[in-house]
Amino acid sequence: MSAPRIVVDVESGVAPWRQVRDQLERFITGGVLPIGTRLPTIRQLAGDLGLAAGTVARAYRELESVGVLRTGRRQGTVVAALPSHSPDPLALAAAEYVAVARSLGASEHQAIDAVRLAYE
Repeated sequence: MSAPRIVVDVESGVAPWRQVRDQLERFITGGVLPIGTRLPTIRQLAGDLGLAAGTVARAYRELESVGVLRTGRRQGTVVAALPSHSPDPLALAAAEYVAVARSLGASEHQAIDAVRLAYE
């Protein structure tokens, strides 16, 4: 299985740390990142995404505060538990699709047309 891809859309109006946090939560909820999975270091993920380390650190801290992630010296940051709430998976997928479509420069009309075409 390939590693999930986090996409940050700086023009979405949603803070980058929140986008990272929400996407990680979706990957964990959806089983893409099962319990025990080791996450990249803050510095590595920040570099990969072109973000400040503090931005990724905040996303990790938010998930640690609710017990979803655990950070230890030897293991690094790992998935510790499933999120306690169950968000609507279709709404989560739609939000992720919109972020990707925007990062590709697609308009709302183009993105909706692509969904319609995929259903055909």
